[in-house]
Amino acid sequence: MDVFTTKSGRVRGRRAERDREVVTVRGLPYAAPPFGVRRFREPHPAKPWDGIRDCTAFGPVAPQSAELPGAPVWSPGDEDILTLNIWTPAEGPGDLPVWVWLHGGAYVFGSSAQPDFDGTALAGRGLVVVTLNSRLGFEGFGHVPGAPFPDNRGLLDQIAALEWVRDNIAAFGGSPERVTLAGQSSGATSAACLTVAGRARGLFRRAVLHSAVNSCASVAEAARTTAEVAAAAGTPATAAGLLAASPHALVAASDRVADRYARDPGSGHRHYDPAIYGPVTDGALLPADPLEALAAGAGGGVELLVCHTTEEYWLLDAVGSSAKVTTREQLDAFTADFGLPASLVEGYRGRLPTAAVLDVYLAVYADLLFAEYSTRLAEAHARAGGRAHLARFDRRRVGRGQQVRAWHCADIPFAFGNLHEESVHFLIGGPPGRADHELARRMTRSWADFAAHGDPGWEPLGGPADSGAPVRIWRTETEGAAADEREAADEGVGAIGARGGFRDLWRAAGLPLLPP
Repeated sequence: MDVFTTKSGRVRGRRAERDREVVTVRGLPYAAPPFGVRRFREPHPAKPWDGIRDCTAFGPVAPQSAELPGAPVWSPGDEDILTLNIWTPAEGPGDLPVWVWLHGGAYVFGSSAQPDFDGTALAGRGLVVVTLNSRLGFEGFGHVPGAPFPDNRGLLDQIAALEWVRDNIAAFGGSPERVTLAGQSSGATSAACLTVAGRARGLFRRAVLHSAVNSCASVAEAARTTAEVAAAAGTPATAAGLLAASPHALVAASDRVADRYARDPGSGHRHYDPAIYGPVTDGALLPADPLEALAAGAGGGVELLVCHTTEEYWLLDAVGSSAKVTTREQLDAFTADFGLPASLVEGYRGRLPTAAVLDVYLAVYADLLFAEYSTRLAEAHARAGGRAHLARFDRRRVGRGQQVRAWHCADIPFAFGNLHEESVHFLIGGPPGRADHELARRMTRSWADFAAHGDPGWEPLGGPADSGAPVRIWRTETEGAAADEREAADEGVGAIGARGGFRDLWRAAGLPLLPP
């Protein structure tokens, strides 16, 4: 019987469907429900239980309006949301490296129950895999005026989960001294925040950041968002008023605020991708944006592995969550809204002479939000004396009248080894082929080796990174064999991006990347 003993009580898991040599434990509470008297407060330890708790189903997801393929949806009244899931080898030797995963979703949607985050394949590589839910949206990142309501409650939840791992993971065969914290998109930026947060120091020794997003806010900016959301909810922007509003009401109000930005071309930088929540540089948990903090040496001895895709923002365009910029006038407005020099955009146009305005916009915005930001995180850590590895994901597929780019999120099913999941076929362009499975095997091995030994299979960056710095390009073997010929003939965004071809433009511009 697959029973494990934690500090809160015993739990029962079950064998994974895909691999009977892996045990999975799901919906295990790492903290108490953050509602009622605990709403908007720091996470509180979970209440112990007697007997054996059945942990064979995912726990409820955090309040959100999203409905994702293959994952549960949130229902008002679901409160026990601070849970985690574990995949561990059934006959593991113990003292295994631990992989803790933070999902993405713009800080407002997503969960650990998404099929693409199944940890079976990684556990088969000798890891103990942990995925978790934490507070999202206003519950997790909304600014609530007055003590004792801290900012960054979502990050505090993640720290509580890491503390739970420290105290309990040995019971599942994992080593609390060999923890790697990993995430994608908002999950990657969350991991970057915890890398520089003193309160999380010592809870993990390595971090993996896939497509970290440039999205932190000041306390003043977070307070302005609170005022807008409170007005949309019809409640005062006070602690009492916000506590009186239900989680459902604040989710709905947040959606209305984001939609208003999306519909108003004159609303500034939020118009293009109205993500209204994110980590707050509160001076307490988070001293500064992770990029600034890493440059100042706040990453300490944490080893980094940073990856981004070469065509990040085309996914957001494909799913309709980004503004359409199709005219030169709109492109000029976008440039002004982000305080970008005209020379930067003209540089992109020069590298992409036949590209439509929309593609130029998507290329610039992809780098501003994801690729350039992620790369600078790795470079800043290396310059400050840390160890950092850098990679780019450039697997694309053309056929059947469609083109699937190396876009946002496409790398994650490969790294998790979950290409079989039908829910990821939109991301990767249909059922995978043999070369795709081989790429997935290489990427899962890289993750496992980094978690175990700190070596993903290529050299780390040196101090001052330059165009000759070692960067792993993830492609299928077929793509790799034809890469030189293709890139000579195809000066598209992916081909240029795989070679880091826009980096010199950003260096010349000397931009801080943060919105004005």
